Amino acid sequence: MINSTNENEKILIDENGEETLFEHVLTFLYEKERYIALSPIIEEDDADEEAEIVLLKIVSENGEDKYVSIDNEVLLNEVFDEFLEIVDELEGEE
Repeated sequence: MINSTNENEKILIDENGEETLFEHVLTFLYEKERYIALSPIIEEDDADEEAEIVLLKIVSENGEDKYVSIDNEVLLNEVFDEFLEIVDELEGEE
């Protein structure tokens, strides 16, 4: 489930009802499917942890976007590689 706090932040609710706040990093296409890259917004006392990216597939249901896990490890690696290529291209433009 998804709730937005603002355009760049998303609250995801897991199967246990736990809410986690994420920052929207990038939405992109891969193999004609839409994916979203999110980064958990960490508390200041956890600031020394490594950056984490969560990749989810965007599926439209009844006109509403839902984010679903990518369960296929091969596909997840391909989507992650595409994400890295896009980020490298964007950083090269700056």
